Amino acid sequence: MSSNAQAPIIVIAPDSFKGSLSAPEVAQAIASGIARVLPQADLRLRPMADGGEGTLDALLSAGGRRVPLSVRGAGKASVMAEYGVMPDGTGVLESANVVSITDPVGMQTPVAERSTVGLGELLRALLDTGARRVLIGLGGSSTNDGGAGLLVGLGARLLDDTGAEVQPVPAALHRVASIDLNGLDARLKDCELVAMSDVNNPLNGTQGATAIFGPQKGVSEAQVEPLDRAIAHFAGHAHRAFNASEAASRAGAGAAGGLGFALHLLGAQFRSGAEVVAERVGLPQAVDGADWLITGEGRSDGQTLSGKTPMIAAQVAIKGGATASLLSGAIDRGALESLSRVFSGCFSLTFGPTTLEKAIADAAGLLADSAEQMARLRYTHKG
Repeated sequence: MSSNAQAPIIVIAPDSFKGSLSAPEVAQAIASGIARVLPQADLRLRPMADGGEGTLDALLSAGGRRVPLSVRGAGKASVMAEYGVMPDGTGVLESANVVSITDPVGMQTPVAERSTVGLGELLRALLDTGARRVLIGLGGSSTNDGGAGLLVGLGARLLDDTGAEVQPVPAALHRVASIDLNGLDARLKDCELVAMSDVNNPLNGTQGATAIFGPQKGVSEAQVEPLDRAIAHFAGHAHRAFNASEAASRAGAGAAGGLGFALHLLGAQFRSGAEVVAERVGLPQAVDGADWLITGEGRSDGQTLSGKTPMIAAQVAIKGGATASLLSGAIDRGALESLSRVFSGCFSLTFGPTTLEKAIADAAGLLADSAEQMARLRYTHKG
């Protein structure tokens, strides 16, 4: 590019590379590579997420604060989780920060004994800050409790036919005879909850939380039917308690092992996680005047085009008149043709065989090198 040419405006809006780099770290690595070729470029970093792991990091990259708090994890052990408060007072919760499917301690507890109580505890602490608008990311959870734990963490009580309390875990939900909402946090009535999820599954049945997502959390084939039946039993009592007869069948009720169901009961609005994050980090504004956007994720495949972060980022770019390129840790060759219909160039970090350990260790350097090559391909011929 000639010295008197206008410096390009480049937007960098990746998701995290799970297990190696957070979205802000990915964005910084890409920016460092581009700066080698285009030191005068206007680089606009907008780290992204879709409601799963890394959502808190992405949203707070636009400002705000995070507060650590010890709460109950998926098992009975406590975990040090965090909630976020954005500059406008909006609260942020990430389910994967409390009951993550990548947490080895929580995953050691049998899935029928895991609970989302800690997320309810975290939400109550967030309400203590005065937040009355809360964004809740639902991806990456290890639990399958129908959201019973969340409700108990917020003050509800599950009771059996003798009036004794029932633990909010899948293995015990068949014993629920009534739900006492007298202790449910009254502040929820004045709180706007936004559930960030791309899952449209109902709570129960062949397309429900247990049947579709349970196996990846440790639900065996033999457990699917009895656990699904127990959750449906609990849901029937929850419908009566909340006077919300259709909550279990609503789109998204099966998200995060049924957390979506509990959030429907609480009146939450459901939205695409990536779209919410794009709005909150100002991605449409960043694209204004830009001619190129780079996005990516740990691995891109056919699912990428179904509303995942890179697809949402590309749609924002195209609407704003920019082109979008994909830079991911790996790309499924079988999806390359379909991805190329959306992205102006699809790039992977590794150009030959390598070990997983080396790829993780070298992720930032590989990103920078790849971004440098992408920038050279795009701009040096314009000199």
